[in-house]
Amino acid sequence: MRAFFRWAALLVAAVLFLLPFYLLVRNGLASRAEITAPQWTFFPSTVHWENFPRLFSSTDVPFARSLLNSAVVATLQTVGLLVICSLAGYGLARIPYRHSRAVFYAVLATLMIPTSVTFVPSFVVVSSLGWLSDFRGLVIPGLFSAFSVFLFRQYFLDFPRELEEAGRVDGLSRWGVFWRVVVPNSKGFFAAIAVITVIGSWNAFLWPLIIAQSPDSWTVQVALSGLLTAQNPQLNLLFLAAAVSILPIVLLFAFLQRYLVRGVTESGLRG
Repeated sequence: MRAFFRWAALLVAAVLFLLPFYLLVRNGLASRAEITAPQWTFFPSTVHWENFPRLFSSTDVPFARSLLNSAVVATLQTVGLLVICSLAGYGLARIPYRHSRAVFYAVLATLMIPTSVTFVPSFVVVSSLGWLSDFRGLVIPGLFSAFSVFLFRQYFLDFPRELEEAGRVDGLSRWGVFWRVVVPNSKGFFAAIAVITVIGSWNAFLWPLIIAQSPDSWTVQVALSGLLTAQNPQLNLLFLAAAVSILPIVLLFAFLQRYLVRGVTESGLRG
């Protein structure tokens, strides 16, 4: 009986989680009249596959270009953040110097600063550098994350020192030990941070909204807002665009979700 209730609860939870995805697919393949009709049908009477070419051939919202832009931004931000934050976290965890603890506390202090406080100064800097509607303005401000530095530091504090000492015995410098010993043995944790960064970058909206002022530089979230705020919004294309935009993240999470759990357990954030 206990197993029955457990499976029933899991089934109910699965239905509740899948319901939004079902609505996106159902409405994305339906006509506008069927979406707004008072009578609800489980699936549209006629599946409008032509909504796909209509979505990607729209001249008002360059959705295909926005998907490419989001992929480029997410990739560059993830790679850059992994390099910068891993080096910072390793330095704070393994390189002793007088003010290391003060630097670490200063990094943590930035987590308590609301994003709204730094939003305007960051925009002024990016604008003065001429990076509006440019990948540099979209990518560079997101290359550092105090939270990622904290996670890397916590992870490297527990990293086996014996492996590092073996590398030093083989003649490697501290830089060589990091790249040839520490990084290859920390692939799981790097993957966990990468997944979190990709999801955050892909779903970012407010910063790309004000930086990507040209339609050619829109990210996918800005393109979705363009479909929503159009003078004549096409609801079926909006639902279809939302379904297409979340598909890469769903696939990424499905294949790499185990790294998210490993990232928490290996970062020292144990209960």
